[in-house]
Parts: sequence; structure tokens; C-alpha cells
Amino acid sequence: MEHKTATRAIAALGHGTRLSIYRLLVEAGRGGKLAGEIAEALALPGATLSFHLKELAAAGLVTSEQLGRTICYRANFDAMTSLVEYLTENCCAGDQSSSTPGCC
Repeated sequence: MEHKTATRAIAALGHGTRLSIYRLLVEAGRGGKLAGEIAEALALPGATLSFHLKELAAAGLVTSEQLGRTICYRANFDAMTSLVEYLTENCCAGDQSSSTPGCC
């Protein structure tokens, strides 16, 4: 993952509502959640939910699929894994006392 991509993802998750939405989608697994289900679970008005989902999608953290008259949103698990790998890439590399290089 590139630094710019990681920065955008972290910025998107840095908002409390977006983090709540993302955690809900991660919990839902690969099946995702319908927009109405997300709105109901988090007590969000449709316009607010739409705004935050757009930001998460722009950061590459969620995908969407039109299902009739509604939209199903899913966490992009590949992007999540890439972000975690980027954040931990050099974990403990400078710690001379660590017995396992690259991992705390």
C-alpha cells in the first residue's frame, strides 16, 4: 500500500460515524449490509449515511452493489489487510532488545 492511500484510509476512519459504519460492515462479513440496515443499526438519517459511505468508498474501504432498489455495502477486506500490513510493516525493527525481528 502506498503512503497516500494509507493516509486517505486512516483519514476516512478518523471520523467516529465512519468508523462505526466500517466496524459494522466488518462485523457483517462478506455478506455486507443493506443501506437501510446500516441506517437503522446506527440511527443515521439516509443523507448522513450516504455522505459517510461515499467517503469510505472513495478511500477504498467499502464496496457497493445495487440490489434492486437498495444498495448492499461490504467492507473491502483486502484494503483492510493492506492497511494493517502497511501500519505494521516495520514493527519493532529498531528495537534491539526484541527477540523476534519485525514483530512485537
